[in-house]
This record gives sequence, structure tokens and C-alpha cells, in this order.
Amino acid sequence: MKLDFSFIVPVYNRPNEIKELLESLVMQTYKEPYEIVIVEDGSTLSSEAVIAAFENKLSITYLQKPNSGPGDSRNYGMRKARGNYFIVLDSDCILPPQYLDAAEKALEKEYVDCYGGPDAAHESFSLVQKAINYAMTSFLTTGGIRGGKTAVDKFQPRSFNMGISRKAFESTGGYGNIHPGEDPDLTIRIWSKGFETKLIPEAYVFHKRRIDWNKFYIQVNKFGMVRPILNAWHPETKKVTYWFPTIFCLGFLLSVIFAFLGFNFPVYLYLFYFVLLFLDSLLKNKNAAIALLSLAAVCIQFVGYGYGFLKSTILLNFSSKKAEELFPKLFFKN
Repeated sequence: MKLDFSFIVPVYNRPNEIKELLESLVMQTYKEPYEIVIVEDGSTLSSEAVIAAFENKLSITYLQKPNSGPGDSRNYGMRKARGNYFIVLDSDCILPPQYLDAAEKALEKEYVDCYGGPDAAHESFSLVQKAINYAMTSFLTTGGIRGGKTAVDKFQPRSFNMGISRKAFESTGGYGNIHPGEDPDLTIRIWSKGFETKLIPEAYVFHKRRIDWNKFYIQVNKFGMVRPILNAWHPETKKVTYWFPTIFCLGFLLSVIFAFLGFNFPVYLYLFYFVLLFLDSLLKNKNAAIALLSLAAVCIQFVGYGYGFLKSTILLNFSSKKAEELFPKLFFKN
């Protein structure tokens, strides 16, 4: 099958971000034609003028619709797209010039109906952004499930950088209304339909993560709340590893109590882990400030996710209400 790519990019009040993404698409080394479908998801700050400046450089389809969330907007874009293979991106991503060449080469060598690529930190990112990127991608924190070549679990493509064939999209119906969590939910349904997925390490993006510490906490807290919902929907995907951040936080509290009682060994184990994180981040980022900030990012990540996971697990197991009723902010209506 000849691959005919269509990029699908929902955008919500982020004209500056979409400008950076389009600038990186102009620089692609890929020689074949491809389409870019941008879906303005009910923005009050329009990207129309920014997009118009690129219409002579790129093949862009610009769509506008009422706000209904990123999942529904991606579905809308895929229904309108002309290609037979969709590449879903977040608007805060920047692509390296060889992205499309790498994706096509990997798919021609071993075709799958869905792939994912890693996210990386661009040199222009702030120190905090680089520290958060480390926390989200390190094997020592997430087990490499967001794009590491070595991972503790089966790789699940994420919608900031996810390829999906038209056939797989039409078979599954695309993304659901939950957010976040719509991408692992779709991946699991893709597997259930018999389609294969894989990681393409060379098809990475620079994921800007437009977040400060507070927004990062809110984000990972939602990730934690979503996972028990996905486990309930797809019981076959339950794994003890999802409990690790909660266990880590509770264990730290217990280690502090033990230290006051004169038993310091558990605290030393945590100190050893944090030293290991610092050294690993220092090795990867070549910057002591980023390494120190990485410790803060990991703590926020574990506390936010761990608390959200525990809260969601308790409510789902001890309430007769459905997830949509318990957590209305995690679901879009369309």
C-alpha cells in the first residue's frame, strides 16, 4: 500500500504553538506530497491568520468547530482528511526535519496500522520544561512506557505523536470522550480489533509541554485518576505497576515515621533513588540545574499521579455511580 499521510492537529487558543509546528513542517525533508489538517476546537483566540501565512508553503486544510475536546476534534479531522494514514500531533510539538522520512521508512520495512514515537526536549526549552520532560520519559520514573526502547510494559502510542491507518480508525471509531486517557483507550481497542502497534524511535517529536509546576501537577493528577477508569473498561490491561507511584508516596511517609523512631534504612533507600535520578538526569541533560529540577518534577509527578490513582480507585470501587458521574471534568460532551 502506498502511504498517503495526513497530519491531524487539534488546536485550542494556541496560535503561537501552531506557528512553531508549521515552521517545522516546512523544513521536512520528505519529498512526497502530504496533507495537514488543523482543527480549531472552538478557540476564542483564532489561529486562522497564522495558518494563512503558510498556505503557499504547505497543503493545509483548516477546519473550525465548536469545542468538544481533543479526541472528538481528532476524529473530526480524520473524517475530513484525504490520506490513508493519519499522524496525530499535539499543537505544542515541533518536528525534526527527518520525521516523515523516518516514519515512512519504518512502516515500509514493517507495516503496522498504528505506531507511536517518543517525545524529546528541544534545546530551546526552558529548564523546567526539560526537567518535566525527563520525569515523563525516563525509565527510572515511567518505566519507558512513553517511548523508551526498553520498557517495563507493552508500548502504548500517545496522541501527541501517534500514527493510525484509516482502516484502524474506521474499525474502532477513533477516540472516545475521556480526556486525558483517550489515547491508551484507543490503543487498547485497536489491539482488540486485531491490529498491531509499534514504537518508531526515529519518529520522535520535541514536545514543548506548555506547563509550570502547578499545571504539571494537575496534568499528572488527571493521568492518575484516568487509569483506574481505563482498568475498569479494559480489565485485561490491569497491572500492579500502575500502583507504583501511590506505593512510592505511602512508603516515603512510612520511611519518615520510621526515621523518627530510629530506623533509618528505608529513608536511605529513598535517598539512594533520588541520587540515582540526579545522576541519570545530569548524564542525559548535561546540566546540574536541570538535574536538581528533575527531582522536583519526579516528586510532583509521583504525588499527583499517586493521589489521583488512589482517589479514583476508591471512588470507583465504593460508589454505585459511573465514572462519568464521579469525574465529569474528565469527559467531554459532543
